[in-house]
Amino acid sequence: MSKMRGRILIPLPNTGAMGRKRNNFYMRSLFLLALGIFGLLQYNNFNYLDSRDNVLGDAVTNDSDDAILAMVPATLHKYLTPHSRNHTASGAGALTGAALLLNASSPGAATASTISFDVYHPPNITEIKRQIVRYNDMQMVLNEDVFGPLQNDSVIIVVQVHTRITYLRHLIVSLAQARDISKVLLVFSHDYYDDDINDLVQQIDFCKVMQIFYPYSIQTHPNEYPGVDPNDCPRNIKKEQALITNCNNAMYPDLYGHYREAKFTQTKHHWIWKANRVFNELEVTRYHTGLVLFLEEDHYVAEDFLYLLAMMQQRTKDLCPQCNVLSLGTYLKTFNYYTYHSKTNKKSYASSLISTNSLLGYNRNNNRNSVQLAVSSSYSSSSSAQSPQPSKVYVGDTSDHQRASDSSSRRGNLINTVTATATATATAATSDTNNNEQSSHSSSKNGAQTWNYHVLPSLYSVYQKVEVMPWVSSKHNMGFAFNRTTWSNIRKCARHFCTYDDYNWDWSLQHVSQQCLRRKLHAMIVKGPRVFHIGECGVHHKNKNCESNQVISKVQHVLRIARNSHQLFPRSLTLTVPSLMKKSKLRKGNGGWGDLRDHELCLNMTLATR
Repeated sequence: MSKMRGRILIPLPNTGAMGRKRNNFYMRSLFLLALGIFGLLQYNNFNYLDSRDNVLGDAVTNDSDDAILAMVPATLHKYLTPHSRNHTASGAGALTGAALLLNASSPGAATASTISFDVYHPPNITEIKRQIVRYNDMQMVLNEDVFGPLQNDSVIIVVQVHTRITYLRHLIVSLAQARDISKVLLVFSHDYYDDDINDLVQQIDFCKVMQIFYPYSIQTHPNEYPGVDPNDCPRNIKKEQALITNCNNAMYPDLYGHYREAKFTQTKHHWIWKANRVFNELEVTRYHTGLVLFLEEDHYVAEDFLYLLAMMQQRTKDLCPQCNVLSLGTYLKTFNYYTYHSKTNKKSYASSLISTNSLLGYNRNNNRNSVQLAVSSSYSSSSSAQSPQPSKVYVGDTSDHQRASDSSSRRGNLINTVTATATATATAATSDTNNNEQSSHSSSKNGAQTWNYHVLPSLYSVYQKVEVMPWVSSKHNMGFAFNRTTWSNIRKCARHFCTYDDYNWDWSLQHVSQQCLRRKLHAMIVKGPRVFHIGECGVHHKNKNCESNQVISKVQHVLRIARNSHQLFPRSLTLTVPSLMKKSKLRKGNGGWGDLRDHELCLNMTLATR
């Protein structure tokens, strides 16, 4: 009989392992349940925000005339309301036309013939020349009796004006809202005489105002140099044929074999003339030692631009002793941000609406610790969430000074904020083709690129960042300032400026810096722009609607969010280290400036007459 053996169970000591396993299982289950509930809540929250974004987005992108006016104090509406003499003449309106029609068609309507109207007649060229001479000789400073004489260290603002009165109106409105504007002398330099523009300028009552008129314009010389002489060589004629026809300046086409076009050469002439006029010819500036700030008619300024300019000037001694140019607006071709999927930022975006009630952001700093805008490149709604990745974003707008030999956009659209869910289209800036077949002063085609912007949590800093670098014409030519010392050095290099085969004044100025100045142009640039470009049409580009309110509306909202978020009027400045910059290479000009008559006229305009 076999003997059965059994196992004796020996109890193990109680180490608590089984209890911990059970607890871990319960905790994981609870965590997954909570995560599911949280995900469901987030999904519902995103749907709510989507509907809210659509409503708010529609409000922000409203660029109607009424919406534009609503963003402007009522006391400044007078600058935006046209009071054209031409409109006044036609507005006796329909009555004038009806009376004339009635008088012509009905011999018995004697009463109509007795009605008389004062019809406006624009001045002819002879009268315009006479008025220009009179204005320039008088050197009248309007409102001097109210605001007192110009102080030697006050800021002088010089605005180059052509014909775009709609943009000029908005520039004036923005200037009127700036702090300390009453202390400046505002000089408008015109290359086109227009009674409506003159009336608008002379209506300004918030500071001292002066008008100067470029005396060698195409308007006053339509059939002779510096306008278009009937014997001028056509732009595209070959030099051999030009010599046979003996047209003007046949011996001197530009670098690309083309002959001058007056509409392109005028801007460079006007720029050097106005600078010399302000520094060396006006009596009111004889002893002026302060800054001269250069603007154009299609610019728009922030209300703290003078405040910041003064702060930058004070800090040059310790932040940048070598700086001789201060820039309040930059044309950056690329902006580096950290890209997020749209829905990952919904909650943060919603929280930013609490204090600002706006869909637009302002701060363009791309510092990792203070980034306030995230940009994603036209992604589809089905794209999955992703971790922050560096992203290069190209955003451009059109301008008067499109550049050659630059395949990317010349000017970055400084309005780096649009609605969070709606897609804002920024017109991609173009560059002219710079080769032996086509000179750079030909028109160029414009494309469009689309980008989405989102507002991240408010991480505002009390410091306003600036950076320092050599002055670059394509980046720092908007809203920049320098003093008489810098101008004197530039004027000594007038021959380099006036003979450089480039119709652009800013590229010519960079050539002066690289080739002639002992002390190169070095700029302090504010990271958050205080000068914006609102013009949608220029010398090289014409949109279907050149007086669109879209960009103006965006700029207004950019500044509104900046104001509500306390990003304006910083208490101090801090210098940031700019990204590694490639050394500017010496380059040949963009052409359009081979005519010896242009060289001579330019040189003559740099001579001091005072």
